[in-house]
Amino acid sequence: MSKKINWGILGLGKIAIKFAEDLKISKGSILRGVASRDIDKAKSFSEKFNSVNYFGCYEDLADDPDIDVIYIATPHTLHLENTLMCLRKGKAVLCEKPMGINSDEVKIMTDEAKAQKLFLMEAIWTRFIPATEEFLKLMDEKIIGDVLFIHADFGFKANFNSESRVFNKKLGGGSLLDIGIYPIYLSLLTLGLPSDIKALARMTEAGVDSYCSMLFNYQDGAKANLESTLEANTPTIANIYGSKGSLKLHSRFHHSEKITIYKDGEITSLDINYKGNGYLHEIEEVNRCVLNHETESPKLPLQTSIDLMAIIDQVKEQINLKY
Repeated sequence: MSKKINWGILGLGKIAIKFAEDLKISKGSILRGVASRDIDKAKSFSEKFNSVNYFGCYEDLADDPDIDVIYIATPHTLHLENTLMCLRKGKAVLCEKPMGINSDEVKIMTDEAKAQKLFLMEAIWTRFIPATEEFLKLMDEKIIGDVLFIHADFGFKANFNSESRVFNKKLGGGSLLDIGIYPIYLSLLTLGLPSDIKALARMTEAGVDSYCSMLFNYQDGAKANLESTLEANTPTIANIYGSKGSLKLHSRFHHSEKITIYKDGEITSLDINYKGNGYLHEIEEVNRCVLNHETESPKLPLQTSIDLMAIIDQVKEQINLKY
């Protein structure tokens, strides 16, 4: 890769740290600027990750003429505002998931990217993890036959704090948007859009879900049984059952490094490591798209983000989750 892509990071929380660590090992990337509303935090982050510039204002980052693409790592409810600002200032955008908190927001963002003829992608790193790539290959080969049903869970124990990011309703808190999106995305990737959705949840005093159980039905009769929770540490694995066998994406399935295939009485395990923290693979895809003047990734097109949020909106409606 002859030309390097100049990156900016907007919002400097925990996930931005992991992302910046992977930017450092990306041969095609330069961390050109970082921004936080706390200038001291921006300076400290910049020094740690050798960013060329740092800013105490998001707009100043987007105004930097040397930056090609901005990674948005702010809380869910700020994604719309931050993405539109960056797009309107001529920057390509990688927006952390979920892209918006409802379908209206996602449509506004995707429409703006198309109007500006700029690259936009939701940062669902799962799609670019090598084990996911191998999983999709196995699905295409119908190694386990036709998929009959999926079971996938994602749960971790979080101490309740109504002001924390994962519980604060004003920041898009709750298990569904934070981690439930991963089993939903896996079902979308594997089976497409469901024809029918049933969902139940347990709500916190903050008004967001601490547990969500979902059952998806598909036109061909396939089913997906999905769970997310902030109440307990769960296996966080995905099992896909087919007419000729089954397949397991080991924990944590959304960035798995091991696939096990159960077929004809035999067990085959595949160890498939990712690089760095796992974010390097989506970074490289964004770099490739920007260098080739592509406005969408063929692996994670904007329609996928639109479909994903349409499913999430239906689940929200069933569990009476409103932001």
